[in-house]
Amino acid sequence: MKTLKDVKVGQTATVARLHGEGPVKRRIMDMGITKGVEILVRKVAPLGDPMELNVRGYELSVRKADAEMIEIQ
Repeated sequence: MKTLKDVKVGQTATVARLHGEGPVKRRIMDMGITKGVEILVRKVAPLGDPMELNVRGYELSVRKADAEMIEIQ
């Protein structure tokens, strides 16, 4: 299973599935990350946390722990 955490800077990935339970999964979905959405990884902080993404035309920063819950194709 490949997750968003594994995507390199400058690459685009499509969301296949969201993992996680309850409020955590809901928060990820509220940020616009749902099945079938394309995500571009713009930047990663020097220590790897957080990641800056481009989702649905806006910029979003997510923690590595949240990126591990997003399965990609």
